Amino acid sequence: MTLAPERIQNRTTAPSTENPNMPAPSMNSRLSVTSAEPRPQRPEFKKSGSPNPASHLSPEQIEEIGRELDAIRAEVMDSRGAADAAYIRKVIKAQRYLEMGSRAALLFSGVKVKGVRPMWWLGTAGLSVAKILENMELGHNIMHGQWDWMRDPKIHSTAWEWDHASPAEQWKHSHNQIHHTFTNVLGRDNDLGYGILRVDQDQRWSLFYLFQPVWHVANALLFEYSIAAYDLELGGYLAKKKRMSEEEKAEFHANAKQTIAKIKAQMTKDYVVHPAMAAATFTGSAPHTLSANIVANLVRNVWSNTVIICGHFPPGIETFEKASIEGETRGEWYLRQMLGSGNIHGSKAMHLMSGNLSHQIEHHLFPDMPSNRYSEIAPKIRDLMQRNDLKYVSGSLAKQVGGVYWKVVELSLPPKREGTTRRATVLRAAKKALKGKGGAGRRY
Repeated sequence: MTLAPERIQNRTTAPSTENPNMPAPSMNSRLSVTSAEPRPQRPEFKKSGSPNPASHLSPEQIEEIGRELDAIRAEVMDSRGAADAAYIRKVIKAQRYLEMGSRAALLFSGVKVKGVRPMWWLGTAGLSVAKILENMELGHNIMHGQWDWMRDPKIHSTAWEWDHASPAEQWKHSHNQIHHTFTNVLGRDNDLGYGILRVDQDQRWSLFYLFQPVWHVANALLFEYSIAAYDLELGGYLAKKKRMSEEEKAEFHANAKQTIAKIKAQMTKDYVVHPAMAAATFTGSAPHTLSANIVANLVRNVWSNTVIICGHFPPGIETFEKASIEGETRGEWYLRQMLGSGNIHGSKAMHLMSGNLSHQIEHHLFPDMPSNRYSEIAPKIRDLMQRNDLKYVSGSLAKQVGGVYWKVVELSLPPKREGTTRRATVLRAAKKALKGKGGAGRRY
């Protein structure tokens, strides 16, 4: 893929008095296209037989959508300034004070008052929120380069390391460079089910998916470690290591060493250092501080998983075939991001706690736009899509989560086929797996 030169002109950098020598923001692969020439009219149906939601748009209309989106982006990016900088610094300050206050409370989490440990409840709740804020509104967005224009070395995508099991550099590669480039492209975007879930009818079924409701819950509880393994590309290594070159194996081992070191540091901080500090208060708070850290990490994992699955898995969100992105133009890239993402509507607090990924459509259109500006452009994006008869997928958190969980259960079963039953398909796959003929992995 090649970079669209028009985007480079739109990428302005506001002057900074803090560190003018800090590297300017780098172009992300989400701005990549392979063609500047419009393509023929889109077919009415995909190869799978499902309707093509953009078949009514001419190539010229698609490119006009792209130009309108470029204008929306330029207007916001050109207006970044002191108010935006104050916003992110305010969130950072609030998050750090909340974490420090919560950890201080947990030093006395073993103290009972009328049969209750109030400092445990207070500290655990505060630490859970602090971890969510750090991962969602801070870590995720800063590592996208949303605040690089400030040229503040402390709030820069090249320097930020988040409170998470996955090393920042590995996450930026798998998320920024892979997921945001190949959003919802079957066989290219590994975020579609993370390699363990079937979340679209066009994904072929295997016996492994029969148990995906269990995998899904386990993945939510251990989400930071699942993401670390995913960013490491552990599954790909295990499947292909016999065919990998020595250089590729060495690269994997170096990345694995980095991931293990990060996990060790995280676990030492949460499960050794802070409980030890609580032990020094001689209030019997060490085990309660340990349990509080475990609970806070579980809460953060489940919440971040819940927000993220609502971005691309709910009903009504489209997937795309590999061939459909060959020669993709700028307008077509924008179109894919809009149709392949979905929003959550809710309160300002919910938007903040989701890292503004509740505005997933806007985020996928403009990943490097400051997150506090997504709510400003959301009505414009909705209007643009409605004017062009494109579905703007949005719903309450309960609706989106419910839709995803129902889809996970429904798609754990094989598709209905004429002349056979789902039960028969499952039994055939199970028999082949028991005979060692690969039924567990075979796709139907």
